[in-house]
Order: sequence, then C-alpha cells, then structure tokens
Amino acid sequence: MRPVILAVEDEPAILELLELSLADAGYDVRAARDAEAAQRMLKDELPDLLLLDWMLPGKSGLALARELRAGARTRELPIIMVTARGDEGDRVAGLEAWVDDYVTKPFSPRELKARIKAVLRRRAPEAAQEPLSVGPIRLDPATHRVTVDDRPVPLGAAEFRLLRYLLARPERVHTRSQLLDGVWGERAEIEERTVDVHVRRLRLALEPFGAQHLIETVRGSGYRVAAPR
Repeated sequence: MRPVILAVEDEPAILELLELSLADAGYDVRAARDAEAAQRMLKDELPDLLLLDWMLPGKSGLALARELRAGARTRELPIIMVTARGDEGDRVAGLEAWVDDYVTKPFSPRELKARIKAVLRRRAPEAAQEPLSVGPIRLDPATHRVTVDDRPVPLGAAEFRLLRYLLARPERVHTRSQLLDGVWGERAEIEERTVDVHVRRLRLALEPFGAQHLIETVRGSGYRVAAPR
C-alpha cells in the first residue's frame, strides 16, 4: 500500500509539480485547492501526511493546522507547511501551530521528498517505505517481503499490514481498536475480535521460524511486538 499524502495548494503549477514528483517517489497523492476542501477529504480518510500551503483562499493553512492539532482525531497527523513566507517570525508561528516541518518556496522536489521521508520516519514509520526489523524479523515494504533470519515468510495482505504496523512501534502496546484504525482504517466495517483472528494467523505464519513468541498478548490491553530478551 502506497503512503497517502494530501497536498493542499491553490497554485495549479505547484500542485502539478507536487503530484508528479511525489507520485514518482512512490506516494499516492491527493489534492485540495483550499482548506475547506481539505477538511472534507480529511473527514473521509486521514492521509499519512499533510502538505499544507500557508496562503490559501479563505481559511489560511496556519489556521487549518491549528484546528487539526486541536482535534482528537487529527492531532497526530504529520504536517509539513509549504509557503513563500520564510522569515523567522513566520517560521516560529508555523512551528507554534505544531507543524512538523517548514519548507519555503521555491523548493527543490529533492529537498521536499527528503523532508517528507524524515517526518514520516519520525511520526509514521510504517509509511516511510523503509525496512523495519525487530530481532530476527525483517519487513521490506518496497519489495513486500518478510524474512526471519533471512528465510522468507509467506504472509497474507492483512497479516503483512498488521506486522508492519507493529514493527514500526516496537514494545508499544496497541488495543484492538487502535489496530483496527491503524491497519484497516477508521471506516473499516469489521469487529474488534477480527484483530484476534489476524494476530493468530500472523503467529501461525511465524511459528515454523520460531518467531511467533515475539507477537505478545498483553492481558487486558492488546498486542505488541517485543524485541528478544
């Protein structure tokens, strides 16, 4: 699954540049021309990262960033502000709105892609398209391969996404509800107990390699991937 980036930009030429360069880098790019359109899209589905222009028609990008940080559902959404306003006061105002990074126009696509990768690595590691590993388990999103001690592990699509989510957050305990939102999406029409089924399938796939014990059940809380002790 390609990481999703929502680009909010009212200048058609810049928006086209963003769509072409980021799609070429392996991202699924969605576009909005103003804050109101972005908010409608965010209600339907949260992207992995938001590229937000400061100067938008109507509501500014800065105002939208502040609103998103105040909302329980969107406060953890990674945000990069893209704008021509590059003086120190503007940068401070942007960072005080809790955006994760700040890129001034004109920018090079190469720099922007590097900044996106850095923010995703820090805030949403499973979307950064980099290999993940805990102990002998290694997952490569680019090739869609999982190995244990360099031996390939066959996994179904749902188990792959589940393992990727857990490996990106080692030792952290996740409730069934959190796993449903993070792995299947907020609008997934499946029950929380379905998570148990996929955890069981993941363990069965890892069992021939002696790695099933790394997927731990934390009684009364949820699941986690634990590093070997």
